[in-house]
Amino acid sequence: MRMIGILGGMSAASTQIYYRTLCDLTRARLGGLHSPELLIRSLDFARIEALQAAGDWDSAAAILNAEARALAAGGADLLLMATNTMHKLAGPVMQGVSIPLLHIADATAARILSAGCKAPALMATAFTMQQDFYVGRLRNAGLAVLIPEPDDRQATHRIIYDELCRDIVRPESRQMFEAIATRLIARGADSLILGCTEIGMLLNQTNVAVPVFDTTLIHCEAALDLALQDPPS
Repeated sequence: MRMIGILGGMSAASTQIYYRTLCDLTRARLGGLHSPELLIRSLDFARIEALQAAGDWDSAAAILNAEARALAAGGADLLLMATNTMHKLAGPVMQGVSIPLLHIADATAARILSAGCKAPALMATAFTMQQDFYVGRLRNAGLAVLIPEPDDRQATHRIIYDELCRDIVRPESRQMFEAIATRLIARGADSLILGCTEIGMLLNQTNVAVPVFDTTLIHCEAALDLALQDPPS
């Protein structure tokens, strides 16, 4: 089994979900006492969030690049960033890093297309919904992506940062997310991307009327596929 390096802590709630999901998937596939080979570097998200808010993406990239290099030096064979938003920095984060990055948007796009969906709605942080680094990548893969209207984008972003990233789950926020998803479906969405790694705390296939694509689950499944491949000769 290849070792998966996880660049996490953005947020801590997300990284806990990644760890649990990878453990569950490995046990389901291999049985017995099997668990994944992991290296995890969990950052202080308060520091990263302050740089996001200040628009200082260069400083954030420098921090993540140093950590990605450390994971590679520590023996990781492939890298995951346990966050959608910080894939904005995928290029600079991977400069000088000797192992491949499994990009969360690419894995998600492939899964949506294989399911026959074409017009997914995206719920995520404001950065992910409004900037081209993520939506553009999905559209380049052939998907007609819908994003929420401005008020719904603001509410989604607030709930992610003020609640989900702090492990707070409120019934009224679940209802708000369900209403936002319903409005996106009414606009023509044939599926829904949970485009922030914490959104699965509120939405899943039981409370959304179209196919749901949980980026955390998809990312973990794709990573395990790679980890279980025979190493190149």
